[in-house]
Amino acid sequence: MSRTKARAVLLQELENAMRKSSAQGAMFAKAVAEHAGISSSDMDCMDFINMEGRMTAGRLAELTGLTTGAITGVIDRMEKAGFVRRERDESDRRKVFIALVPERLAEIGGLYELLQRAMQRQTDAYTDAELKLISRYATESYRSILDATNQLKAKIEEKPKKKARRD
Repeated sequence: MSRTKARAVLLQELENAMRKSSAQGAMFAKAVAEHAGISSSDMDCMDFINMEGRMTAGRLAELTGLTTGAITGVIDRMEKAGFVRRERDESDRRKVFIALVPERLAEIGGLYELLQRAMQRQTDAYTDAELKLISRYATESYRSILDATNQLKAKIEEKPKKKARRD
């Protein structure tokens, strides 16, 4: 097998391994979202707010590609579940920011510890030898995330679901 063909095969193996890892990560996030009582897409929107900080609904729509109407529904659901709150801008009362409720976020943040432990050893691609290592790592990551997802499901089944706060 030529070096070019061998590398193409190696890159395809790496891509497949990373796709499996990514898909299992999505399944883990879906399990957390279900436990939290929100949808996976609501969880993704919450993650954007978590990464960027409080923002307007318009900014969240920009980041996600969702319509402002769809974002309003997302925010309503997350607010009802107690994960976000609407905050008026001090200088312009017409402007409303969406902010996370840290206590509620902390309730589900602990569930991600399983995933964080599984993902601590990541590196990026370089030479063929490094690509082989990364391909192996991606495969192991997939297995770790799958195991963490199963542990999460078992953990959730052991404890009764917490009901969303009603304000």
